[in-house]
Amino acid sequence: MRTILITGPGGSGRTTIAAATALTAAREGHRTLLLSADRTDTPGTALGAATGPDPAGAAERLTAWRPDASARFREDLTAFQTRAANVLDLLGAARLDAEEVTPLPGAEELSFLRALRDAALSERYDLLVVDLPPLPQALALLALPEELRRYLRRLLPPERQAARALRPVLGRLAGVPMPAAWLYETAARWDVELAAVQAVLADRNTAVRLVAEPGPAGADAVRAARLGLGLRGLGTEALIANRVLPEAGGDWLAGLLAQQRKTLDGWREEPYDVHPVPHLGRDPHGTDDLEALAVPGVNPAPTPVEWPVTDRTAEDGVLVWHLPLPGAVRDDLDLVRRGDELLITAGPFRRIVPLPSALRRCTVAGAALREGELRIRFAPDPGLWPAAGR
Repeated sequence: MRTILITGPGGSGRTTIAAATALTAAREGHRTLLLSADRTDTPGTALGAATGPDPAGAAERLTAWRPDASARFREDLTAFQTRAANVLDLLGAARLDAEEVTPLPGAEELSFLRALRDAALSERYDLLVVDLPPLPQALALLALPEELRRYLRRLLPPERQAARALRPVLGRLAGVPMPAAWLYETAARWDVELAAVQAVLADRNTAVRLVAEPGPAGADAVRAARLGLGLRGLGTEALIANRVLPEAGGDWLAGLLAQQRKTLDGWREEPYDVHPVPHLGRDPHGTDDLEALAVPGVNPAPTPVEWPVTDRTAEDGVLVWHLPLPGAVRDDLDLVRRGDELLITAGPFRRIVPLPSALRRCTVAGAALREGELRIRFAPDPGLWPAAGR
């Protein structure tokens, strides 16, 4: 199944474009699900059919769904209290009733990621169109599964023999039995769920469709998004230039038209498809208006983002890791090697990535940024690299 993630700066019309993209795909014959993170029923307004916490048909071959984060959080907390009943009783804790529970910070994002996982694993659809929050919240959301999994592995490593052996000692110190096994089982379950979401985001058939109005603010947002998405290894399938004004707009629109032309010319020099979408003179409402936007269909053969390692040991004595980072600036890049991981900082974005297995036996020999690609050189460590002829 293809997954298209749609985001853009606030007020860019990204939810309407997501609805139009899903409708176009459905009318091309694809069983499509529109999954929206919008708190209000903006997708329903655009489609002319209400959307809510349960998947519902919005048009032929088109289903729309806006998950209810509050309900999902109440269900999760109730299940948590049931599993931890023995520990809570030992501690004398008072349980929370479902009706007094309100979502904590971060609960909404986790709930939406789980809904994304459930939708992607469903066999009912050919295409999943995901209406993400605006930038930069969308970039933080996309980074969440990988970062949480890393925290879990560091704080609660799967190799739990030491925790099991120390459990009696910790129990005596705390004065109550320690729920080590239950804690690690919970961490393992979370890891599996997060891994499923991460697999969807890293899939070769997952791409991003950016939405922005052509102008200075839109240009800045797209520039930042390209770098943030590049660092996450996500490809931009298309850039939708939304609400493009007609050329015959009159003298009073001359300044805005000049800004739009300049921005569009700059975007067309970038290595992705730019699709202008006209301003209808009103907020789109209903399927006829969405069709009038003429949003392009989803590319059936996306170009996945690759981070290849090339072997130049014969020529230069190094292996080179190629990381596409469109829009990166040399002065804003920083690299730190920590064991088998590399911490990459690019402007306001940061990511910790595991090194490919071959590079773990090497030392960093330098790096260079060329034509939007970070090239990191690794020299084989003689103490770890197999000698020739062995």
